[in-house]
Amino acid sequence: MSQYTAIATATGRDGRAFSSDGKLNVELALQKELGGTGDGTNPEQLFAAGYAACFATSMQMVARTKKVDVSGMSVTAEVGLVPNGQGGFQLEVALRTKLPESVPRDVGRELIEATHQVCPYSNATRGNIPVELLTE
Repeated sequence: MSQYTAIATATGRDGRAFSSDGKLNVELALQKELGGTGDGTNPEQLFAAGYAACFATSMQMVARTKKVDVSGMSVTAEVGLVPNGQGGFQLEVALRTKLPESVPRDVGRELIEATHQVCPYSNATRGNIPVELLTE
């Protein structure tokens, strides 16, 4: 049984997306790069924000268990929309994690790899789309 279920409705790329509790209500617009106006957000930006937030939270959890202080860390998700060669598109992701300078590089890499194993977004995308793990 689910501990939490998010519910959101969208009317299309040129429309709105909103959550059942009213906390999310955004205008959507097709990106300029795809021939749209670009006057609203898009599914790729929403996915990037969700993945970055989820990975950062998962990193904090993993770091706590390993007794590593990652205060001030951040995660930036770059979500690309690329042709799949069959007339459609697929996603590709680069996750850029910026850790405090106090975290040794090898420890940081271990944290990132461990986080990638527990993050719900990473678990959902594994084997479905390419995800590159980068550090800054």
